[in-house]
Parts: sequence; C-alpha cells; structure tokens
Amino acid sequence: MNLFTIAWNNLRRRKARLVFLLLGLLVGVATVVTLVTLSESLIMDAQHKMENYGANIVITPRSDQLALSYGGITLGGVAVGAEEIREKDLEGIATIPNVKNIAAVAPKVLGAVEVEDQRVMLMGVKPEEEFRLKRWWQVTGRPLEKGDEVVLGSAAASTLGLGMGDRFEIGERSFTVTGILEETGSQDDALLIADLRTAQHLLDKQGQVTLVEVAALCADCPVEDMVSQLSAALPGAKVSALQQVVKTRMHALEQFRIFSLGIAGVVLCIGALMVFVTMMGAVNERTREIGIFRALGFRRGHVVALVQIEAAAVSLLAGLLGFVGGLGASWIILPFLAEEHAALIFNPLLGAGAVFLAITVGCLASIYPALHASRLDPTEALRAL
Repeated sequence: MNLFTIAWNNLRRRKARLVFLLLGLLVGVATVVTLVTLSESLIMDAQHKMENYGANIVITPRSDQLALSYGGITLGGVAVGAEEIREKDLEGIATIPNVKNIAAVAPKVLGAVEVEDQRVMLMGVKPEEEFRLKRWWQVTGRPLEKGDEVVLGSAAASTLGLGMGDRFEIGERSFTVTGILEETGSQDDALLIADLRTAQHLLDKQGQVTLVEVAALCADCPVEDMVSQLSAALPGAKVSALQQVVKTRMHALEQFRIFSLGIAGVVLCIGALMVFVTMMGAVNERTREIGIFRALGFRRGHVVALVQIEAAAVSLLAGLLGFVGGLGASWIILPFLAEEHAALIFNPLLGAGAVFLAITVGCLASIYPALHASRLDPTEALRAL
C-alpha cells in the first residue's frame, strides 16, 4: 500500500471533512475566477466602446499662433495663415509602427459658405470614416451617399429653416438635405456636413484637409508613442493627444482591476485559513493512525507527504470546479454590470492558473499541519490505543 492509496482511502472515509475542505477552496478559487473574468470582460467591453467613442488624437496644421477660443467662444481668427494639410501626406499614417492600434482616421475640410443669406460652417468628411468615429451621432433621415447631398446639424437646420428633402444652393450648385443630425450639445449642431470631395471643390481646397481626427483609444495603445510616430510621419502638421480622456479612462479601468485583485486576495486568504483549520483538525483526529504509521517504519517525510498529497488532491478538484463555477457566475453577473453585447472572455490560461493557484494555496496552508503530524511521538500516539 503506497502513500497515494492511503491518502485516497482516507479521503473516502472522511467525506464530510472532504466536502468542507473542498468548499473552502472552491469558493475562493471561484471568486478569483469570477472577478478576474468580469474584470477582463468589462475592460474589453470598455476598450471596444472607447475605440468607438471618438478621436483621442487630433492632427492640425502647424501654426505659431495661440488659439483664441474657449468653450466654443472664439475671440479672433485662429491660425490665420496656417497652411492646410495636404491630403496625400496622410498616407504616412499607414506607415507608423502602431498602425494596428488605429480604429478610424477621419480627415475633414472646414470653411464658411453662404446658404439662404446666412454664413454657415461647411465641413467636408468621408462619410464612412466620420460616422465610424462618431457612433453617438443620431441622424433623422439617412447619412451622406452622393456628392449633392448634405446632413445638417440641428441648430443649422433650425436657423436656415430647412428640413428633410429640401433643396438649396451653395454658389451655383444645388444640394438636397437627406439627414438632420439630432442635437448633440456640441459645435456639431451648427455644421453643414457634405462629402469631402464636394466640400474641397466648394472651398477651393482640392487635395487639402483642415484637420484629421484619429481614434486609437484602447487598453494597450501607447498613445504618446503614437503621437511621436505620427509627428515624424507628418512633419508639417501638429499632432496632439487628448490626454485627459486617455488617462481618466485608463485610470478607472486600472482601479477596477486593482479592486478585483484585492477582493480576490482576501477571499483566497479566507480559503487558505479554512484549509489550515481543517487539516489541523484532521491531523489531531488521526493521532493514533499516524502513530501506527510511524511504528510501522514511516519516516517524518512520509507523514508530511501523506498530508500534502491529500491537500493537493482536494485542491486540484477545487481548482477545476472553481474555474467552472467562476465562469458560470461571470456569465450570470456580466449582463448586470455591462450593457448588452458585452462578451464573456474565456481564457484557458486562467483555468490553468486557477488549478495551479488552488494547489499552491492548499499545499502551503497544509505545511504546518503536515509538519505537526510528522513531529507526533509514536509512543505517545500508541498509548491512546
């Protein structure tokens, strides 16, 4: 009869203690798996939303002037004399090392035009890129599809007295209103939005753009490095990162991760304490059994190994069940913490880590009980028979 057989038979005889020991570790491991899975799933969901939230890098013409504007109030002509960005230079964006982190690139050209005796800001965009960048835009009607179509901001539509299907002229060219942007509370409300090529022609800025918005916000995007890379690729432009947006969101995600790990650590400590108490009780109950083993020639190392084998076997089972239970709990809880379509992340490495963690905690918590059992005097133990 070897140590593994003895350990197995002992676990079978003491099913109640086995269940208690198993539950202690299982709850701890399941809690860790649940919190880590929820943390990763929420971070991935937030990362996906942030990538679609808007630009966090802005490329503008380089200028030596200071911007005389704040909160949408302009006190003077800003960047007068600054050259526009050449559209062909934007090809350099695709050459930067971190191009894979870019979710959208939205060039635009800006200028004032006369519509119905009113001066309106015309913004030329690439419709597909612009609407990918600004997922929060809600358009009554439909977005741009043709060169003679425009979308009006809510304030522009109200001021100009134009509605869906109305036609108007800019210079000698006629346009149709195909969509009206719902109020955003931003400067977008005052815009007249047209196709980039059309706007460039109307403003006599063929092959030029006024600014470029880049969405590259994700958990592992080195935004500051990307700014340096873009500056090198576009030497004639000024590249700026919206640091407040990046740092605030990344800080919130990191705080959530730290909180989850802290809670998981506390629960694991409680599980380890339960293992310690249970194994100490088991050793005290098995004083006579251990005395017999020692009298039969078992060395101290054999007794330590016997206790550790039992702890490792229970920990292995607790790790497997805890991983499955943690995934199940995450699947139930995730819809209450995130909006719809948030995906639950299945990470096989987390499963391996859960099993390893359970075995490590179980064995470490059993070291003292195992050493205590190995130090029992076989003579004293046999007197109890």
